[in-house]
Amino acid sequence: MPKIQAHAKRLRIYIGEADSWEGKSLYQALVLKAKELDLAGASVFHGRMGYGANSRIHTSSLIDLSADLPIMIEIIDSEAYIEKFLPYLDLMVKQGLVTIDDVEVIKYDRKQPSQH
Repeated sequence: MPKIQAHAKRLRIYIGEADSWEGKSLYQALVLKAKELDLAGASVFHGRMGYGANSRIHTSSLIDLSADLPIMIEIIDSEAYIEKFLPYLDLMVKQGLVTIDDVEVIKYDRKQPSQH
């Protein structure tokens, strides 16, 4: 099985579930924009509990059910593709946190026929 190693950038976008952009969920709009710009991939993670700049606790417990749970969108791609996406974050994200860090990517290509 071929293995590919490379350096890349990891972009993480922390927003609230209730955040929106042009009538749809902001996280959905960001993933669709990443797809439109041909970024390698994007994943959305729903948080069960958290707080941000306003220090208000958001939780998924039944007693304290929040309509604005934390969301993290993670995208890993080359620096050039991440840079291409950043102007859209400036436009679309009104409140949140964005981090970018270096990552080492190890990709296993299972599409190749296995040789036993």
